[in-house]
Amino acid sequence: MLRIREEAFKWYLYFMQERMNIFWERNNKKNHFMSSLTNDSILSEYKFTNVYRVCDRVSQYLVKNVIYSDKDKFIPKDQILRVLLFKIFNRIDTWQYLENRLGTIKFDNFDEKYISLLLEERIKKQPIFSAAYLMTGTHSTYSSGFIYKHEKWLHMLKTEIMNDEIVDRILNSRSLSELYEILINCTFIGPFLAYQYAIDLNYTEIINFDENSFVMAGIGAIRGIKKCFIDIGKYSYEDVIKYTADNMEFFREKYGYSFKNLYGRAPTLIDLQNCYCETDKYLRVKMPDLIVGNKRIKQKFKRKSDEIDFLFPPKWNLTLD
Repeated sequence: MLRIREEAFKWYLYFMQERMNIFWERNNKKNHFMSSLTNDSILSEYKFTNVYRVCDRVSQYLVKNVIYSDKDKFIPKDQILRVLLFKIFNRIDTWQYLENRLGTIKFDNFDEKYISLLLEERIKKQPIFSAAYLMTGTHSTYSSGFIYKHEKWLHMLKTEIMNDEIVDRILNSRSLSELYEILINCTFIGPFLAYQYAIDLNYTEIINFDENSFVMAGIGAIRGIKKCFIDIGKYSYEDVIKYTADNMEFFREKYGYSFKNLYGRAPTLIDLQNCYCETDKYLRVKMPDLIVGNKRIKQKFKRKSDEIDFLFPPKWNLTLD
């Protein structure tokens, strides 16, 4: 039986409401200053993702610039390569650097050794990997013959994914969970990354699965769930996320919160998973005595100089106001 920790769980619902209100205020006012968008000092001071994963800056760049910009130039194999290569580093500036040096990235011009040399030069000046995900570079398969972590990831991408057999399996996968299973069998790709990459590939037109059909809880989401629930009994963390989705309207009414969704699209399991992770961070300040794992929030909010002109996967059929 699920036992909710009421005093913590209500902040999960609150976070979703207030963070979404900030999104709409910023989108409507084109205002960068968080303090003018919310009276919540925690949300003003610290960095939090959007309620909807697709609205975050890196996801928006992926959708607009990597997937849908000149998409007719790319065959499905190109699309898979572009999405996974971008997401391995998960940094906009790394992708821009590579395309400036290589031109439009396609399978035909994917030279892992040359790209590795380019990144070897790049890493002398600045990071090439995002700090958002923990990217391991240690595995017995790649214990010799490689110096840099990016070399190993590029070789893994080229040999373990971008071969005809795996590409065909990806394109012919019948569910989000099957796509996840294909990816998790690759070196370096654990459960969390396999799920994230499956969602990213699902933004394209070559794959189309319901985001509510499968979820995998990451470490941050697990911490958030442990704070919001006293006991989850026999249920998995993924079950808790699905339970949250199924009972969202009940809990909003119970705690007195409202929510303006994304142009008619309700948050899906990936979004609710992310919100548990963000609630864990929020509660580190709001309820500091409720300790599960990390004790402080590391990243402060920093305003960006450029606005996001939002684009969502056309297959979602969202009508922007």
